Amino acid sequence: MKNNRSSWLKSARCLMLTPALCGSLVLTGIAQPLHADETCMSPYMAKIVGQEDYVYVWTLGTEGVGDEQDKLVTISVNPASENYGKIVNTLSVGGRNEAHHSGLTDDRRYLWAASLDTSKVFIFDVHSDPGNPSLHKTIDSFGADSGGVVGPHTTYALPGRMMITGLSNNTDHGGRTALVEYTNDGEYVDTYWMPTDEALNGAEKSGQFADGYGYDLRALPRRNVMVTSSFTGWNNYMMDLGKMMGDAEAMQRFGNTVVIWNLHTRQPKKVLDVPGAPLEIRCAWGANNNYCFTTTALTSKIWLIYEDDAGEWQAKDVADIGDASKIPLPVDISISSDDNLLWVDTWNDGMTRVFDISDPFAPKETYTKKIGDQINMLSQSWDGERVYFTSSLLGNWDKKEGNEGDLQYFKAYDWNGEALEHKFSIDFLAEKLGRPHQMRFGAYSLYASTPVNQDVKLASSQTE
Repeated sequence: MKNNRSSWLKSARCLMLTPALCGSLVLTGIAQPLHADETCMSPYMAKIVGQEDYVYVWTLGTEGVGDEQDKLVTISVNPASENYGKIVNTLSVGGRNEAHHSGLTDDRRYLWAASLDTSKVFIFDVHSDPGNPSLHKTIDSFGADSGGVVGPHTTYALPGRMMITGLSNNTDHGGRTALVEYTNDGEYVDTYWMPTDEALNGAEKSGQFADGYGYDLRALPRRNVMVTSSFTGWNNYMMDLGKMMGDAEAMQRFGNTVVIWNLHTRQPKKVLDVPGAPLEIRCAWGANNNYCFTTTALTSKIWLIYEDDAGEWQAKDVADIGDASKIPLPVDISISSDDNLLWVDTWNDGMTRVFDISDPFAPKETYTKKIGDQINMLSQSWDGERVYFTSSLLGNWDKKEGNEGDLQYFKAYDWNGEALEHKFSIDFLAEKLGRPHQMRFGAYSLYASTPVNQDVKLASSQTE
């Protein structure tokens, strides 16, 4: 299957892209879009050009709050809509599964939402009626399919495929894990184990570590590269935060690596030392900008993952984030479409920071704003004019007390290039929804059909 898959991917890559993007790929050899919505998304995805209509928020169920279930919350964010700033739909999935990350398929018809505790993956139909998603399918066999991987995290679009990173395994619930590949229809394809000292799987170990941990995933098709980062296993991320931080052994159970993979063959190529739990990965968009950024949660540093002049991939810490002694805990990051700015959220102090990365080897902090008592995810529009924030990190790690409306929230801002302007907020606890985690965008412009819900003026958004 692996040999067939490799050849299939090469032929299908262009077919799965928009016609405009395929033309660009053929002419320039660069597999990247001219437009996108969330700048951290896969370059293979269908793209929104202009104003997004909805933000889908994958939300943790919370004991004693509403129906206590994980749910997908749909928020109207188009100012042209009569429902602007309001929740227009909620869809509960049953139970608390530790809702966490989500991602859209390359054709953007389905949203895959993963759960770190039960390892269920919920697949939502977001194309039939974007304002009212429906549950299409549930994968409850992830561990069995994958050969023991648990804790599905990133769900990342490749041509006709979804690649899922795991955080743990069902043998010891530690950090040894793998990448797991499915078709867009939810059929299992293959498992690719992270390299370790005992099983490098053909990878070159460049430093001290080859720990087998996983977390995030991004692709640079123009370099035939996938990049993965590392976090911690089920034993840690399901533990109370205070208890974990007081456990010296537990604090040693974090990943210290970024792995460079061959995109087509799915083989690991090089293991880079990035000590301190490197989390989200965001890659540059420019045709000649062969680098990505990540941040380390335990050391509060920005790291540059880059291809040097000799064609070798390297890792270098290039900036500090806040005061590391106060454990700001950098979480989500987002790179602007012109590769000039990097947004960094720090969970513990509730701050978002903007760094000038026009020189990627020397980021400079240019703007800081407190968003809430804690902060996690951010999503920005391709034009850079809109930025959205949510608050929840993990069920057992979230703060239990804070100012009303600033603990578990969704907040929308406009960005004028110098400062954020608040537009509206939704208090998820007051609305009895739970704890909001990851956001993804939706738009009627992606689909040919007339919206079932006449919520928005169609002229407000256009497609490529």
